[in-house]
Amino acid sequence: MKNYIITFWIALISISTVAQNFASRSNEMILNYKDPKKNLSTTLPKISWQSPFNETIFLKEGKLAVEFTVDSKTPIKSIQLLVRDKINNVIKGTVSVPIEDEKQLQIKVTKNITFSDGISELEVSVQNRDGQRAISNRQVHVGSTALADAAKLNRKDYALIFATDKYDNWKALVNPVFDSRFIAESLSKTYGFSTEIVENPNQAQVLDKLREYAEKKFGPMDQLFIFFAGHGFYDETFKEGFVVTRESLPDDPGRNSYLRHSVLRSTINNNPCQHIFLVMDVCFGGTFDENANHRSLDETYAIASQSDIIGRKLRFKTRKYLTSGGKEYVSDGIVGKHSPFAKQLLEALDKGMGGDGILTTAEILAYVETLKTAPQFGTFGADQLGSDFVFVVSGK
Repeated sequence: MKNYIITFWIALISISTVAQNFASRSNEMILNYKDPKKNLSTTLPKISWQSPFNETIFLKEGKLAVEFTVDSKTPIKSIQLLVRDKINNVIKGTVSVPIEDEKQLQIKVTKNITFSDGISELEVSVQNRDGQRAISNRQVHVGSTALADAAKLNRKDYALIFATDKYDNWKALVNPVFDSRFIAESLSKTYGFSTEIVENPNQAQVLDKLREYAEKKFGPMDQLFIFFAGHGFYDETFKEGFVVTRESLPDDPGRNSYLRHSVLRSTINNNPCQHIFLVMDVCFGGTFDENANHRSLDETYAIASQSDIIGRKLRFKTRKYLTSGGKEYVSDGIVGKHSPFAKQLLEALDKGMGGDGILTTAEILAYVETLKTAPQFGTFGADQLGSDFVFVVSGK
């Protein structure tokens, strides 16, 4: 009888779904029907990718640590890695993974592979003892063209950062300005953001600066990242959260010396920039919008090119926020060591973009949600379903 090739397309609805199914959206599985009795008692091997995770990745340089796990209910017979020139359909090299135990059912493979400039296809082929074979692929773009698609897009990213650690009437903090300078540097050097830090502002200075940014001429794909670090406060009588500015008074029944979350929310929502991501490393930051749609994430974005990913993400109006905690106090951390939230945010900015050069809000959450104080993520104002905020590695 003939061999039949079956291609399964799996919608990547969530990370947990990926873990339970095949690691790639498309996996070619070859079934051998020469011995029907064997096919009734066997299960196809499963290939789970750890690196690269996305189907298509972009690299400035060709060196890549490839890591995947093979699981099979029937002993594994062979594992082969193949690198193919995608344009010319020429095989550039193959590697066979040694099988140390003829009864082995699980193997974790780690290989350092160097790809030449251009577009290559990495193929993993696994065969079990009964002749069933599973194949999974990754496409690797290397060299000067790797980030070209994103660079061609007519767009600009801005970061407006407010950091307060010196107060006229509140206890001084040790890390807001320190954290903010590191975040600004990462955004500028890695992602090409135009950054501005406003250190130790009073309420009027915060609102004046927000007005200045509201009067900017933004393009349809431009983005604005806004960050607050400092003290926060929640008033049980008003049932509202506040940003504590430099001159805020502890004894202020009307909270007129504080910046209300409702004012901040309205001001930011009315900014003409189509794509805004607000991050707050302040106490009670999770009360920014208690009626918000928390954890509205889109994690289904494995697409062939960066421009496609960015274009799809930025089709809709974005109003998202992330805070270091809910209705609670959060740690300022140790002097010179970053706050716990800022430390995880910086790690996400440095490492979270993976091989595709794009960091999304979902990927940031994967870093910060491990904190002891649970961060809050949500949408506000005119946010549209399907929108996102993306950090794109700069091609410069």
